[in-house]
Parts: sequence; C-alpha cells; structure tokens
Amino acid sequence: MQTLLDKLRGKTLPDTVAGSNGRIEAQEIDVSAKYSGRLAEMLVEEGDTVEAGQVIARLDDREYRAQLLGAEAEVLRAESALIEAEALIAQRDSEKSVAAASYNRIAELYHSGHASAQTLDERRGSLRTAEAAGRAAEAGKAQARSSIAAAEAEVSRLNAVLDDMVITAPRRGRVQYKLARAGEVVAAGARIVTLLDLTDVSMSLYLPAAQVGRLAVGDDARMILDPVPDYVIPAKVTFVSAEAQFTPKTVETKDEREKLVFRVKIQIPRDLLERFERQVKGGVRGVGYVRTDPSTPWPSQLQVKLPQ
Repeated sequence: MQTLLDKLRGKTLPDTVAGSNGRIEAQEIDVSAKYSGRLAEMLVEEGDTVEAGQVIARLDDREYRAQLLGAEAEVLRAESALIEAEALIAQRDSEKSVAAASYNRIAELYHSGHASAQTLDERRGSLRTAEAAGRAAEAGKAQARSSIAAAEAEVSRLNAVLDDMVITAPRRGRVQYKLARAGEVVAAGARIVTLLDLTDVSMSLYLPAAQVGRLAVGDDARMILDPVPDYVIPAKVTFVSAEAQFTPKTVETKDEREKLVFRVKIQIPRDLLERFERQVKGGVRGVGYVRTDPSTPWPSQLQVKLPQ
C-alpha cells in the first residue's frame, strides 16, 4: 500500500526538502496524590478540558483537620504560657528590687557597725536568689516563645497538607486517563489522572546526518497527518539531536533500519494549538518535512493549508 510520504515524493519534492514519517506526540502530565488517603471526590471525567489550578479531586481530610485543631489549641496554650512567663518576670523583678534595696541598707549598717556580718550575708544570699529566679523566669519566657513558634509551624504544616489534599491541575490540558475513583484509598504518590498538555504537541523525525547537518533550531517545518491529508500544518524545529541512533521500530524512513539517523523534533505553534485544541490527539501518524536550505521556498504541495 502506497504511503502518504510515497505519494508526496511522486510530486517531485525539491532536494532541499527532507521528509520522514512520524506520529503526533503530546506531552503527558501525571497528576498524583502527595499524601495517602481516601478519595472523597473525583470532579473530572476522561475527555474533559481543565484549566491550570482547577480542582480535579479531593482527598478525605478529616484526620488532618482534627490535627489542625489540636495544633491551634497548642498555639493558644503556648501564648498563655508566655503571658504567665511575662507576669512571673515582673514578679521576680519586684522581688529582686526589694532584695537589692534590703541588701544595700544592711550593707550601710554593716559598714557603720550597726549590723552583723551574718545579716549582711543573709541579705546577699537573698539578693542572689532573687537574681537567679529572675534569670529562670527569663528562660521560661524564651521557652514559651519557642513553643509558640513550634506550634505555629505545625499549624502552617497542617494547612499546607490540607491544601495538598485538594488535587489541582498544574496546567491547562485534557484528561487523557482517569486512574482512580471516588471512595478508593490511594497511596502517597499514586497517579489520579493523566493530562494531555495541549500546548506541547510535536512530531519526531529521523533523518540522516547529511540532512540534519543543515538544520537549525527555529527553522520552519511542515506536517501532513494521515487522517487529514488535505491540510498542511506549520511547525518549527525545536530540537536536533547531537547523537546518532537507530530508527525506532514504530517509524519508517526511506533508509534502511540499520543506518544511523538523528532525531529532529518539530513542534506545532501554541497559538495554532489553541485554535484546534479539540482536534489534538496523540499518536496520530503522518509525515514531517524540513528544509535543508531555508532560503528555498516551500513547494506548492507543502504551502500551509488549514481548516477554516
């Protein structure tokens, strides 16, 4: 059976145009659950188009919400402890002031001969005890502040977990596969859906070194797809491999399979994909073309032609 590439070759393509069979490749994005849990809601179906940030599914978050209530209560407890510590510091400061005044009076009396050394030592000991109690109260205040910071960090962590229990689309795309159902228990890292990125659609060509050596990233390219051979789709060269490889079994070229070729990726512009995103499908086979001499115009059969 004559292939599309053979038919086009029969129309005498110029030597400066190189072609290769390929297939449409759309980037797939696996959307996974970060935490394990029961899937409470599944809000999309296969074939749905979702926007970036749109909710795809929700996991049962009751356990984490209970933990959050406990963490918030711990913040309140730590804040109460801080208030108590500050009150205790005020009390210890007052006691230290009284002990210092008492020690100073006894010291004056001692130097004038009206107080004993034992009394002076007792007042000195009382002052040192009050100072130590003040330092202990300051340490209690620092500990209370540390407890507040730790409790607030736990609240932030649990809020982040609750956010992650709501699974959203990382970018605009089409739901290709729905891999879980509401009510199922999923593991951490388990895939929920697979999205097809409608902004990243390309075709890989496999060309010999003589042709690849004249290509550059950004060069114009063309695609003709088997289901719609009457249309010519514009594209751009976005990648040229630096290493040769054997042609994959799924791709046919005019060269023998044993020959080494280089992979060239041609990509459809995003603005064009936005116009025809409902028609975008991965795996569609066709032919891709590049020009080894960019100054040569495209032949008539490879002029851009799109549906109205």
